[in-house]
Amino acid sequence: MSTVNASTILRTSPKVGVDGRKLPEGAEPGGLGRLRHAAELGLDGVFFRSMFEMSETLDPGELREVRALADELGLYLEAGVGKVNPYATPETPEIRILGDGDYLRGMERMIRAAADIGIHELWTGTANYKFGLPGYFVFDRFRTDAPWPDQLTATVKVLKSLAPVLNATGSHLNLETHEEITSFELVRIVEEVGPDTVGITFDIGNVLVRAEDPVQAAQRVAPYVRMSHVKDAGLYFTDFGIGHQLVPVGQGVIDWEGVFGVLCLEAPHVNLSIENPQLRFEMPLHIYDPTWRAAHPDLTTDELAAIVQMTVAHESRIRNGLAPTRQQVYAAPCESEDQLAFITESAAFIRETLAKVAGRGDG
Repeated sequence: MSTVNASTILRTSPKVGVDGRKLPEGAEPGGLGRLRHAAELGLDGVFFRSMFEMSETLDPGELREVRALADELGLYLEAGVGKVNPYATPETPEIRILGDGDYLRGMERMIRAAADIGIHELWTGTANYKFGLPGYFVFDRFRTDAPWPDQLTATVKVLKSLAPVLNATGSHLNLETHEEITSFELVRIVEEVGPDTVGITFDIGNVLVRAEDPVQAAQRVAPYVRMSHVKDAGLYFTDFGIGHQLVPVGQGVIDWEGVFGVLCLEAPHVNLSIENPQLRFEMPLHIYDPTWRAAHPDLTTDELAAIVQMTVAHESRIRNGLAPTRQQVYAAPCESEDQLAFITESAAFIRETLAKVAGRGDG
């Protein structure tokens, strides 16, 4: 990896904010309240997962009010516009309603509404996590009624259909490294549709669920990263393989100096938006199952071995009393105060690590 120039990092150091949907409400509800709450916590911005979180009707006046407050508070403002996998779109009927029965028209209206208030980097994703389903069927990657390659092909078609409005508004749809999709697949999608209209939202903790080393994943996606979600995870050996649970940034398995070293060099203007858990749950990596392994044709033995090594190291920290056990994390409370502690502890660690990366570059 190229040497990181410290002065460049310090001048363009990423801003540290929060996913507005996950930020517990403060004294004031709604988008304006979440902006003020983020500012009170000393954060640099808010990533609203949906434009509807700023205005339920996309009212231009309400959206301008949110934009004005963000500017007044000196906060970055980012937003999302829903999923682009048509096999998942029935789960967001409000977008189809917005388009008078046409989902793509609803997406276009959201993209234009965002552009009107200066938001051109837009989050999107390919599926949702299905709580309550058994094993790896929590991930749409393993749907038996809709093979994953068919879902990817359909997603590309939707993205190409939205390219004209994205080009007209100077906007990007940034696909998340969500739990069901790999960084390899996302890079191929961006290169097929075109990086002039499509980018990547790098959710750093999620790539672990697809058995990817976050530093190696960062190197793959860095040329196309325009937004981020930042969270850490503990990894634990289980009877099915490995369990993944969210922990504050810096308390899990991720090499953050390695990840930020890549991002600060390749994508220094990307905002770092913390995503805290709103409930405790475990995402499974069924690494012993041949069907699971066959569903990851890009995964190398070396990268899977790195995930196993991270798990070994984390369990060693647990035995030495340096990290909570799998059971302790799962049983820990997740009330508003716990979520706020997750956010503030993570923000402090991120800023400290960015300073270390800058110092390393000076050396």
